[in-house]
Amino acid sequence: MPAGKVIVIGNEKGGTGKSTLAMHLIVWFLRQGKRVASIDLDGRQGTLTHYIENRADYGEKHRLALGLPEHLTVSVREFPTESERKEDEVAFLYQVEKLKNENDVVVIDTAGADSALFRLAHSSADVLITPINDSLIDLDVLAKVDAESLTVKAPGHYAQTVWQARQKRAAQKRPQTKWFVVRNRTMHVSTRNEKVIWKLLTALGKRINFTPLGGLGERIIFRELFLKGLTLLDLGGGKSQLKLTANTLAARQELRNILHAIGDKTD
Repeated sequence: MPAGKVIVIGNEKGGTGKSTLAMHLIVWFLRQGKRVASIDLDGRQGTLTHYIENRADYGEKHRLALGLPEHLTVSVREFPTESERKEDEVAFLYQVEKLKNENDVVVIDTAGADSALFRLAHSSADVLITPINDSLIDLDVLAKVDAESLTVKAPGHYAQTVWQARQKRAAQKRPQTKWFVVRNRTMHVSTRNEKVIWKLLTALGKRINFTPLGGLGERIIFRELFLKGLTLLDLGGGKSQLKLTANTLAARQELRNILHAIGDKTD
């Protein structure tokens, strides 16, 4: 049996919607009948872990058969010694390989800060998905932008981290990571900022080899869903007390466009 695919949700910045996207990916794969495992590398904040716990509680309370992944939470040591760092890396790689051999998909949600395990997760990724808020401030992790011409001057520090992870995979003769950058918290109407961001992402994607994808709008529904452990894919069909509205239908279509774009290019 071939090993499962490792999908990493990564960005060297917090607050970009990584855990929300990770949970939606998990549920999407579960609904396809796949065996899914998940790893929360941000054990201190534990957003994905809490999301999954909320889902289990909601399903039990309402007697609903909500799909759940095989889940692992990892706490990154703040100031590890060299021996502790190596011990953590060996343990992490062992867990990833174990989950790969037991599941079709392993989704890893990373913290919004650099660490040895953060980098190890990136070099383990068959697919990397980077959600980024639709602003020039958040774009800084991916690219240095010229203020006058609004063109890319150089890749940012996170882009360099991804490049190093890809180099490591190449040295190990593993296939190159397929990288997608997903715009998050986009405005519902086209603005000059939106056009500039898309132009910069398109240019940078060609330069450092990632695929930019149209994003998810800023919607309150995501906060409501987190508390219940639900996703947009669970709405309708009697699985939640939340009603389908024009707003949630639009959000679900945005999500499906992203999921299908990723799925079509990584199968």
